[in-house]
Amino acid sequence: MITGLTCGVKISVESLYRKDLSNVKNNMFFFNYRIVIENQNAYDVQLISRYWFIFDSLNPAKEVSGEGVVGEQPILKPGQKHVYVSGTDLHSDIGFMRGYYVFERMDNKERFRVAVPKFELFAKLKMN
Repeated sequence: MITGLTCGVKISVESLYRKDLSNVKNNMFFFNYRIVIENQNAYDVQLISRYWFIFDSLNPAKEVSGEGVVGEQPILKPGQKHVYVSGTDLHSDIGFMRGYYVFERMDNKERFRVAVPKFELFAKLKMN
């Protein structure tokens, strides 16, 4: 699990290659990633939006942005965690993702970015 801390918000990520959802013959490799977001601040925060940079070793990188995560904009009280699972597909068996979330403090409406640490997307097809 990869972990990072920015502005009092801890992000932990783990990724998983999904052989059952992939089609190697057609160069489609599917990955799930599980993210745990923990508010370590003394105030409530709300996740407003996300940005992803998705690198695919054999194709152009993709950038994805939008509101919330998996249709939610969770509010986290101090010490509270939010966990979600999402996924992405690549046209090669090696890549990575990195990005950030925009959060808002509930007490003063100040917005800030929280880095999502780079995590690998690696289909273990070629390992001995």
